[in-house]
Amino acid sequence: MTVFQATISAPVNIACVKYWGKRDTKLILPTNSSLSVTLDQDHLRSTTTSRADSAFERDRLWLNGHEEEIKAGGRMATCIAEMKRLRKEEVEDKQPNEPKISTYHIHIASFNNFPTAAGLASSASGLAALISSLAQLYQLPVSPTKLSIIARQGSGSACRSLYGGFVAWEMGSSPDGSDSYAVQVAPESHWPYIHALICVVSDDKKGTSSTSGMQRTVETSTLLQHRIKDVVPQRMRDISKAIRERDFDTFARITMADSNQFHAVALDTEPPIFYMNDVSRSIIALIVEYNRISLAKGGSYKAAYTYDAGPNAVIYAPKANIKEIVQLIIKYFPQKEDSFKDVFDLFDGADIASQGALVQGFNENVAKKFEVGAVKSLIHTRVGDGPRALDPKEALLGDDGFPKSLAA
Repeated sequence: MTVFQATISAPVNIACVKYWGKRDTKLILPTNSSLSVTLDQDHLRSTTTSRADSAFERDRLWLNGHEEEIKAGGRMATCIAEMKRLRKEEVEDKQPNEPKISTYHIHIASFNNFPTAAGLASSASGLAALISSLAQLYQLPVSPTKLSIIARQGSGSACRSLYGGFVAWEMGSSPDGSDSYAVQVAPESHWPYIHALICVVSDDKKGTSSTSGMQRTVETSTLLQHRIKDVVPQRMRDISKAIRERDFDTFARITMADSNQFHAVALDTEPPIFYMNDVSRSIIALIVEYNRISLAKGGSYKAAYTYDAGPNAVIYAPKANIKEIVQLIIKYFPQKEDSFKDVFDLFDGADIASQGALVQGFNENVAKKFEVGAVKSLIHTRVGDGPRALDPKEALLGDDGFPKSLAA
């Protein structure tokens, strides 16, 4: 018997120019364009297995081993319906001998290897993995651009996780959303030595979800309107040019400025939204001082911080600077054993807890030193590729079509 199944992994992306605000909440059409870096799936990924079977009684979804409701008319149901429609129109209607699996119900199992809903873009990687697995399951002859339009309807930033490297989400202008999709500014091979250090300040589910937070901002923030009209369009042009020219100075300056403005817009919301905390702000102070030393000597920016809708810091930097940055973070935020996986062998197997250090000339008083656990863990990664098709042996569904983790 033929098994109709596909397993895909998809990456996290972290924006440098932020998406915050929808002009259409049903189609998820943004109020401004955005740009992100896709991170390496070897370190952060969502893995999804999709299976179609005539014996299934309804569409079902399991996330990290727990079943989630697929609400009628909801985002997930919309994405699944769109993918089934494409299977029928693009494959079955054109090739009558193809099996009519668009009529079958599907089972989907998904797993994130990082905290969900903590500001690490889990919905983006999860929806991108879902759409990519269904595209492979249904053998769809469509472009990533077309898939990004569907992924966008499930989670806006998911459209950017369908590409590797450096990705722009063009906001578009059409009311039907047909021109609001992701495009690759440059592949990961163009600027491969851009690395990222993620400081996990909290892996708790955030108090104000991105969906509800951004709608409140759209309704109440006057600063958001200035951002949409006067700020973001020029930043998109400038940062895209910086990426093409591998100009880290400009990339860093825009990335930090846009993160600051995003959180200013959150504060300009009524009532105000606080995504960062004291630890988050201390990390900003450390990176500002780290850059100041270099700039004072006539050098360039050495790192760029950015924060999404949560307290966790993402620090972009050329690979050559990451060791100094890790040492700096550890100096102020002592780490427990095994809280940092040295995947790039920066410390040659040395005990990370003893590696805290400051660069020469660093003003030690720019931030206070915190207790162990203030930064729960550090994740070192780099710019990476788009969705990957995985070996059937890596499937999350068992022979019975149910998650392996639920098997007796």
